[in-house]
Amino acid sequence: MADDRGDLLQGTLELLVLRTLDFEPMHGWGIAQRIQAMSSGDILVTQGSLYPALVRMRRRGWVKSAWRVTENKRRARYYELTAAGRKQLAAERAAWDRAASAIYRVLDARAVPAGA
Repeated sequence: MADDRGDLLQGTLELLVLRTLDFEPMHGWGIAQRIQAMSSGDILVTQGSLYPALVRMRRRGWVKSAWRVTENKRRARYYELTAAGRKQLAAERAAWDRAASAIYRVLDARAVPAGA
């Protein structure tokens, strides 16, 4: 993504977090690491953007959280998708697919359409 791997397209962070939690409940650090791994290192999610997004998603009822012990024997807040979160993921993914398709059409255009 551009030259700075930390820059996310506006509005994509919540989509990426929802998709990551679709696999399994995770703690914040794990979410950031999983997004980085799934993007082959092209997307870096900072704590400064991740945790406010998780708070927003919790308030909206898309995720729920509970304290658990990690594999390293530390306490961490784990986040899990709710039914509303799964519904939101489907809606956001459909919107992303429409937007990406439109962008690709513009990028792949060979000429300006008649009447434009």
